[in-house]
Amino acid sequence: MSFLTDKTLKKKKRPPRWSHLWLKNTKPLKHALFAMQLQSVSSPPTPTPTTTPQQHQQQQQQQRQQADPNAKLKVKTGTLISNLPDIDRTLLLGDDLLLKILSKLPDSQRNPNSLVCKRWLNLQGRLVRSLKVLEWEFLESGRLLSRFPNLTHVDLLNGCVVRPHDCCVRLSHRVFQMDINSGVSGFLPDWRVCEENLLPVEVVDRGLRVLVSGCPNLRKLVVVGASELGLLSFAEDCLTLQELELHKCNDDALRGIAACMNLQILKLVGNVDGFYGSLVSDIGLTILAQGCKRLVKLELSGCEGSFDGIKAIGQCCQMLEELTICDHRMDCGWLAGLSYCENLKTLRFLSCKRIDPSPGPDEYLGCCPALERLHLRKCQLRDKKSLKALFKVCEAVREIVVQDCWGLDNDMFSMASICSEVYMVGISMVACTLLFYRKVKLLSLEGCSLLTTEGLESVLLTWNELQHFRIESCKNIKDGEVSPALSTFFSVLKELRWRPDTRSLLASSLMGTGMGKKGGKFFKKNPRLDHYTQMIHTATF
Repeated sequence: MSFLTDKTLKKKKRPPRWSHLWLKNTKPLKHALFAMQLQSVSSPPTPTPTTTPQQHQQQQQQQRQQADPNAKLKVKTGTLISNLPDIDRTLLLGDDLLLKILSKLPDSQRNPNSLVCKRWLNLQGRLVRSLKVLEWEFLESGRLLSRFPNLTHVDLLNGCVVRPHDCCVRLSHRVFQMDINSGVSGFLPDWRVCEENLLPVEVVDRGLRVLVSGCPNLRKLVVVGASELGLLSFAEDCLTLQELELHKCNDDALRGIAACMNLQILKLVGNVDGFYGSLVSDIGLTILAQGCKRLVKLELSGCEGSFDGIKAIGQCCQMLEELTICDHRMDCGWLAGLSYCENLKTLRFLSCKRIDPSPGPDEYLGCCPALERLHLRKCQLRDKKSLKALFKVCEAVREIVVQDCWGLDNDMFSMASICSEVYMVGISMVACTLLFYRKVKLLSLEGCSLLTTEGLESVLLTWNELQHFRIESCKNIKDGEVSPALSTFFSVLKELRWRPDTRSLLASSLMGTGMGKKGGKFFKKNPRLDHYTQMIHTATF
């Protein structure tokens, strides 16, 4: 019995063929072709006897251009200009390197850069971080995510409003702008023009799901009319969301917002007169306070509520530093809830028709111990009781800014002297009481037409630590009515901006120019004109 060895089991290799060697090793072929091309370029063809001298000269010029591509472009100085071929040299750069180069360019060149080629268009889209969507179809079709994959700030406010086809009237509001139909007869008390043109809730929720699937690192979102389920799914998938602006918000939608654990800046718009109506009550504010405990800035616009809702926000949101109340519809007594915001530093009132008609007794109001700034803009300050309660809550304030507020006369402004009084904070651990002399250091008044110089002086002289004073467009405050005591008080200020009326503004702006002196500098007196004037005057009398 014979056994086969290992050598016999191995399959013998076939000898290589010339065709395999020729096709496999292509380097000699490439070298041969390259040498033939060089030889054809370097060796000029001999002119035929039939060619004329001009043709021979043209052939030599063509040969020199082929041998030296830069010979065609010569300047007068004799230097050469490189004849770049019709290829994109940026293809040699990687996407990361080209992105760094494009990021160093100013924002004004974004649109021109995106028009260079499709590659630059895609790379420029990666650099865009903030975007305002005007057409909802651009989001739902997926073109938004493919065009701008690295978005961190998205504004869907105008995209949620359906634009009518025959619109010719633009309705503007401080929140947003929209186009309406020309067939609108007039503004009724219960008219809601925006509700008719808003997208359905299901469409908005579907768009939010598409957005979070492509932009999971979103940090800021502005949206209108989202539901509880849409916001809840968005909050679960987008853990990096830090700033949210929700319009047409209600208590149910606040349940979804409460799932945003890392939310720091929140703006809630509940009711806007003439546009849409929605309800935000103490129930929603309590749910919000229990869920979003890391809030730093909160703005409540057109929201309802009372003492309980503001108290819940102050107790749960310990990091809250800035609170803005805009056009509120809160019940009486809500102002006392601000005392629970122990770390609040800035309090703003915008476009409020009233502050608190019935704030309650002073002993129940309390105060915000850490409050530094109080801003009042376009508010109705006609109720003396509510304004006194507001200054009582804000007695620790350092800066007071009043801009374009109605009803602020001398009696109302005298309530601000409460902020200069000493207030006490009790500490039970050491059984003692500390006194804090935190007085007002900045006062800014603008558009207070009822305030006079006497009323201003009665309050300013009580603020010995005032360092910055600004006054603009207060027509009843006159330069000639400033007393010596008030002028001495102004002399020690670090900053003084005195423009109470348009005359003072014009005089300060024209100071040093020589203008405003009845033309005495530009129109010299003519003796002949004076003689004629005297004759006319004599003939008249």
